Amino acid sequence: MLQRLSVFLFVAFALIFASDAAAQSLTLPLLERYLEALRVQAGIPGMSAGVIQGGVVIWERGFGRADLDLRTPTSADTPYAIGNLTEALTSSLLLRKCVDQSYMTTLDPVRNWRDYPDDQTLVGHLLAHAAPGGGFKYDPIRFAQLTPVLEHCTNTQYRAELQSDLFDLLVMKSSVAGFEFLAPSAQDAELFPPAELARLADVLHRAAVPYRVVNGKATRSDVPPSPMSMQTGVVTTLRDLERFDLALRSGFLLRPQTRQNAWTNVIAGGAVLPTGLGWFVQNYNGEQIVWQFGLVKDAWSSLLLKVPGRDLTFILLANSDGLSAPFLLDNGDVTSSPFARTFLKLLAP
Repeated sequence: MLQRLSVFLFVAFALIFASDAAAQSLTLPLLERYLEALRVQAGIPGMSAGVIQGGVVIWERGFGRADLDLRTPTSADTPYAIGNLTEALTSSLLLRKCVDQSYMTTLDPVRNWRDYPDDQTLVGHLLAHAAPGGGFKYDPIRFAQLTPVLEHCTNTQYRAELQSDLFDLLVMKSSVAGFEFLAPSAQDAELFPPAELARLADVLHRAAVPYRVVNGKATRSDVPPSPMSMQTGVVTTLRDLERFDLALRSGFLLRPQTRQNAWTNVIAGGAVLPTGLGWFVQNYNGEQIVWQFGLVKDAWSSLLLKVPGRDLTFILLANSDGLSAPFLLDNGDVTSSPFARTFLKLLAP
């Protein structure tokens, strides 16, 4: 069904771009209509989407329902679990705290910072999903092994570091380092005051209900929350991710050269990888695009796609896996997603 819709979109785009002026005046309403059509075809119950250009949020919209039973609408402030899109946030935190503000380099052997089985794997290899011996292998488990690296570098428990030095720093007030805060541990009680724990739990109670979609029918998902690590676990909102994106853009979060390194294809074993440091990096019609996706199977999905040369960002969050699961995004080609293609053809043709 999505393939047939993609053919329709291709024909529509061919007609639209006959007039550049008309395309500019119609772009955002068309994006909204096409995204809604794709959402319905994919059976996604609820979705939040936004576009940032030139440091300004120019469009944001909630589609469908955060909770089908209660008919709760989605919005820019609906929290979602973002799966491995967490990597874009946590890699930025590591680069900020350990590279820009400390004495780590991405060329350091991982063994310098934690117990590790070999001395050839570098911090940059884990950030880029570089396979042992060179080449690309998307491996969430290996990326998660950066968690104790960050803790060693900052001498702070990871979840506390993420809350204080990313979420609080950027005023991401609806972002939480994992569903574990619904039942705080004794360690959490030591790290966070009771009022803060209550606030974080409130955010989680407002999160979009996750759904499993089979043959277009959505049922509430019983998938357990992902364990919190640098690779996955963050719960956040469209509006908070917009704040994160604007902090990256302004240079507040990372030094410009560090950000450029993160958004440059890594070379490992003589091969150019489809990844930078915590991000995927590829070309589209001669433009560099930088992106990351999230997937919690049968529960949530997400996409953050940037076109730096046009100062343009697109963010999508959903309460089913329909944004990511069908499209094999871990292979490193975001254009396999009709959601991404729709955005790119409309706003970055």
